[in-house]
Amino acid sequence: MAMIADALDAPLARQAAPAPDVRLPKPRLQWGAALKALQRLLNDKEDTGQVFEIMRALNGTSTARCYERLLTTARGGRIAYERQELAARLMDDAWLDSMPAGSVGAAYREFIRSEQLSAEGLAEVSRIQGSEVDIQHPYAWMGRRTRDVHDIWHILSGYHRDGLGESCLVAFSYAQTKGLGWALIALGAMSRSRGADHPYNKAIWQGYKRGKAAAWLLGEDYERLMAEPLDSARKRLNITPATIYDSIPAQARDAAVPKRM
Repeated sequence: MAMIADALDAPLARQAAPAPDVRLPKPRLQWGAALKALQRLLNDKEDTGQVFEIMRALNGTSTARCYERLLTTARGGRIAYERQELAARLMDDAWLDSMPAGSVGAAYREFIRSEQLSAEGLAEVSRIQGSEVDIQHPYAWMGRRTRDVHDIWHILSGYHRDGLGESCLVAFSYAQTKGLGWALIALGAMSRSRGADHPYNKAIWQGYKRGKAAAWLLGEDYERLMAEPLDSARKRLNITPATIYDSIPAQARDAAVPKRM
């Protein structure tokens, strides 16, 4: 399922400044809405908006927990205090062009340009009706941070944008964030992959195990990480090779999540 939309033209300035007294609603699980969105997503892997419907329905409590965890890390207090908007930084072409060859940032730059993606394009898709994603609140900022690093996690994990790669990455993301929305999408993908000719489900399960074994990526300083050599970053963060995913022919990976069983 393609979780990243193609590049959209909406500028960052389109984000209206919210009123200072806006409050986030108390997080609650909305399984009915999540399951309906999952069905739509599995039947149309390009319908990226359904991913954010699922996240909105199930990930509120995990986002809050991730923010609290960030404050306990060595660099987390500073990162939370600065509250940098990664989407804006990732839209800075001059900054991306300054990334050295072989770095995480250089790989990210090649990835988004070859796939015709943009951080703002993804952000625009996340602004579903009734979403609180842009309000001025620490938990909303953490939600944006989680959203904006998705394509960087593609680079770090080695998973591409095919159906299997996205399914493996959502399993990886569940291990990292404990967001139930990620788990639901991964399980939905696995339910569609049973009985296939390739070990799709084993690849997705390995995605979860790789995410669990890796360092906590939401606590990373992405300004520094982007300039780091990709191989060194993977080693430092204990991101192991995606051996099962890599063993499956590229032309067979989109068949991992068929529309119907």
